[in-house]
Amino acid sequence: MDGVLNETTNKIHKYESGQSDFQTSCGATSHVAHEHLRLIPVEQATGDSDVNRCGRCFDDGGGY
Repeated sequence: MDGVLNETTNKIHKYESGQSDFQTSCGATSHVAHEHLRLIPVEQATGDSDVNRCGRCFDDGGGY
């Protein structure tokens, strides 16, 4: 599953496939400049101890 990583907050969000660039399930990245976002596999992002999952996008996440 692909996710959108907000490199400013180090938070991964679920990517809404088939939608416009970097659109997420929770919508939290809609105001973030594209240069701070990266589309990557969720498993890859969560392997990094500095990255947190969005609490709105993932049941085991914290905050948004």
